Amino acid sequence: MPSPSALEIDDPELNIARTTVASMDVIQLLHEDQDGDTILHIYAAKGLRKYAFAAAERFRDFGRLDAKEHKGKSPLLVAVTANQPAIVWDLIKFGADVNLSDQKGQTALHLATTYGFPGVIEAIISSGVPVIVEARNFEGFTPLHCAVISHNSRMQWLPAPGHAHPHMLPLANEKLRCIQLLLSMGANLTSQVSTFNNQLGRLGVYLGPPRVQDLKKGLDGGAFFPPSHPQAHGNTALHMAAGLHNCSYQDRIIQLLLSHGADPGIRNLENDQAVHLLQSGAKGEQLKQILKRGRVTSSSRHH
Repeated sequence: MPSPSALEIDDPELNIARTTVASMDVIQLLHEDQDGDTILHIYAAKGLRKYAFAAAERFRDFGRLDAKEHKGKSPLLVAVTANQPAIVWDLIKFGADVNLSDQKGQTALHLATTYGFPGVIEAIISSGVPVIVEARNFEGFTPLHCAVISHNSRMQWLPAPGHAHPHMLPLANEKLRCIQLLLSMGANLTSQVSTFNNQLGRLGVYLGPPRVQDLKKGLDGGAFFPPSHPQAHGNTALHMAAGLHNCSYQDRIIQLLLSHGADPGIRNLENDQAVHLLQSGAKGEQLKQILKRGRVTSSSRHH
């Protein structure tokens, strides 16, 4: 996988950036504005790679490379959110913590997959730095959970093939690419949603009524496992894909997950398997057969 091109040491524009940053005294350099942003946060947000590079050199020397702004985002997380793969790669190479999380527990992978930035994920992979693929945010979601939710959210707004807005399908494909990249990194398809309330959830104590009908109603209404939804406990990526109703690409993502080892036999905390979350009708019956074949394959793997 190609990595972003390294900056040339004698690049004229980089030298100008270094001169500008070097002219700042320590107080000015490390100053935080009312939102907690440093100059490095600002350069990263604006995509000013050479200035971010020059600032990162000094921030590293002062041990402030992972300084956080008011939402708990380090310059690296800001670069991720701004979809700046080259800056992400530079900051990781300087020593920024790629596994650091913001105030919602979201790591670089959570953010990149939520927004659908495959280039950022590729930059993280190409950096060669160990990444915690199974990190969980404070809602109990792994990056793969976030990727599937984000992809499904995009897909449910797509009209029938051939009628989609020309910009919508590429965005959906980018989110699908994020899922594929996570799978290539070894993301666990059987990982279930687990929050700090999970221990209570396993005992049948929920923040809301634990009714299967409520869950299915939420799915049909487009409320596709939002992070705060208490019924999200225990669902795998395959459960989430099974809930993607009225979408012509639903079978594609289900087959993708199955081909990478997703187990359709796993039950969530409502005791539902993925097959129980499928829509009714011919499409649901077709997907049921796909999941049935996947279960047979999964069983043979276990044996």
